[in-house]
Amino acid sequence: MYLKQNKVGGRTHLVIAHGYRDKETKKTRTKAIKAIGYLDVLENEYPDPIAHFKQVVKEMNEKEKRDNPPAIISLDRSAVLTETSILRKNLGYAVLSKIYHELGLHVFFSNHTRDLKATFNVNSIMKTEIFSRILFPGSKRKTYENRDIFFENADYDLVDVYRCLSHINAMCSAVQQHLHLKVKEQYGRKTDLVYYDVTNYYFEIDEQDELRKKGVSKEHRPDPIVQMGLFMDTCGIPISYRLFPGNTNDCETMFPYLTQIKRDFADIGRIIVVADKGLNTSPNLVSNTLNGNGYVFSQKVRGANGELQKYVLDEKGYAWISDDYKIKSRLHPRIVYVKDIHGKEKQVRLDEKQVI
Repeated sequence: MYLKQNKVGGRTHLVIAHGYRDKETKKTRTKAIKAIGYLDVLENEYPDPIAHFKQVVKEMNEKEKRDNPPAIISLDRSAVLTETSILRKNLGYAVLSKIYHELGLHVFFSNHTRDLKATFNVNSIMKTEIFSRILFPGSKRKTYENRDIFFENADYDLVDVYRCLSHINAMCSAVQQHLHLKVKEQYGRKTDLVYYDVTNYYFEIDEQDELRKKGVSKEHRPDPIVQMGLFMDTCGIPISYRLFPGNTNDCETMFPYLTQIKRDFADIGRIIVVADKGLNTSPNLVSNTLNGNGYVFSQKVRGANGELQKYVLDEKGYAWISDDYKIKSRLHPRIVYVKDIHGKEKQVRLDEKQVI
């Protein structure tokens, strides 16, 4: 602070001011702290007003220094860091944290766990789990051991993580619907066309339970697996998922899940089912077509009928994309047989686009 003298209409006006640097313009600015008065009037009260108020400013500066002393950091020269100490902090996760808050997940977890009788904070645990899953994939234990790498509240135990996940599982549908609405709001998601696919993942265990069952593994492993049906938008961003026991056939996952997503997500439009031959069954084909949906299914040439094999092997019509890649396509009727509500077999014609 300093004593500033302003000329106003031929008179001198005294002000206690403070100088600072504007963060936006990078220029020096002045802020009036206290207006004192005109010099000719103050001379009637003080023999030397300028000297007097300079002393006042000096005392104000000294008082401010006393009230705001410099911070002193003490270091113990004999202290030794333990091997388990987290010596580095991650700053790059700030990008993920921004998206996390844009999606309102902190508000969602706070609202849905307000009445939860627990000593841990669900939002704190989910932040660490999500950020670590993206940046440093690992087990829940490994994530817990490295929790201090982020500038987040990590005041919880490993057992709290497992308990927290049980609560998250109970609100699985609610969080998916919340994220769907937030993605639409923040990033303009379009759902007039969505895609559905089925995959599975294995567990390195021998025991089976109600969900982890031995089935046809995508990785040809003998371990118990879990089937997962996933809906995505045209940008490849997930909309919703559902888990099925590992011994569930791919074709059996589609009908119940399509019904559910149409009920829970009213704005879902046309659905394109993308899958291998597992979903390529007559009931699935007919159901997709009659409901206004579509499909992209694979078909083995070896197991196809003679007419299709002849078309595939005929060199006529192929367009060469590169030295070792060619493609051709056609619209072709396909006859499938399905059973009606009375159990009688019925013939249905589908006009397919076949791409070879």
